[in-house]
Parts: sequence; C-alpha cells; structure tokens
Amino acid sequence: MVIEGRVWKFGDDINTDEIIPARYLITTDPKELAKHVMEDADPDFPKKVKPGDIIVAGKNFGCGSSREHAPLALKGAEIGAIVAESFARIFYRNAINLGLPIIESPEAVKDAEEGDIIQIDMEKGVIRNVTKGKEYSFKPLPESLRKVFEAGGLMEYAKDKLKGE
Repeated sequence: MVIEGRVWKFGDDINTDEIIPARYLITTDPKELAKHVMEDADPDFPKKVKPGDIIVAGKNFGCGSSREHAPLALKGAEIGAIVAESFARIFYRNAINLGLPIIESPEAVKDAEEGDIIQIDMEKGVIRNVTKGKEYSFKPLPESLRKVFEAGGLMEYAKDKLKGE
C-alpha cells in the first residue's frame, strides 16, 4: 500500500479539540465532521485540504480527550495519512481502529515543509519526500495492522474475517 499526497504541516501537541472542536460533536457523520477538521489550528484548512493529502506534525499528535471523533473527522476529510514525531496513545489506537494510516518518523517530520509531496510505502516502511528527493525509514506496521488499514478499519476487517475473506 503506497500513499502519496501533499503535506500540511502542524506543530507539537495538536489536541483533539484542535482536530475537531467540541462544538461540532453533535454528529458522528465523518463528512459533516470533515467540514470543520483542523479549523481551530488553521481556519482555512477544511477548504484547502484535498483527498489524499498528508498531515505532518510534531510530538504528541492527538493529545487531549479520547474522543473517536478526531480520527473520524480526519478520515472523513480523506486524509491519506498522518506522519508525526509521536502520537497520543488513545488517538493512535482510535486511528488504527478507523483505518487511518499513522506513522511515527521524527526525521521525515523535521525535513518536510508544507506543500511538499511525500509517498509512504506502508509495507516497506519507507517515506519518500518527492519534492526534496529524500528518503526515511520507519518500522513497518505488523501485517495484522496493515490488513486493518487496507480493509478500511477494524470493523470492516472484522466483517471480512467473519465472511471468511
């Protein structure tokens, strides 16, 4: 699975209220949430982001509350992946459960700039900054987690398993 997209750069400690402000938690519809994704960090982000774009952020991305709305809003906005120096533990697991690819790579984060094009090879554990011609390694996810992403999330993966696929 190779993901390619344009970089949107954010700093450290992006919390779940910045990802999806609490005032919009009246719905769990991913498309409705996507209309407001990251707007407290960048008010124009929901209008500028395109399907497949990649968020690159600093340390502790997804800190704050344990609400599943945060990765759901990112998934609804069709974010291709999130690359960060580190993730808050509960956000990390919620993202996996929803099939939102997340990768820890401090080196890639440090070198990436907003607007760069990057490619992520989930199977090989390689991030390529196409714009800068640089490459970074990350520990590939275990096959079981990659299958969850490929299925579109834990629920879809479980449904496939129950069908015998």
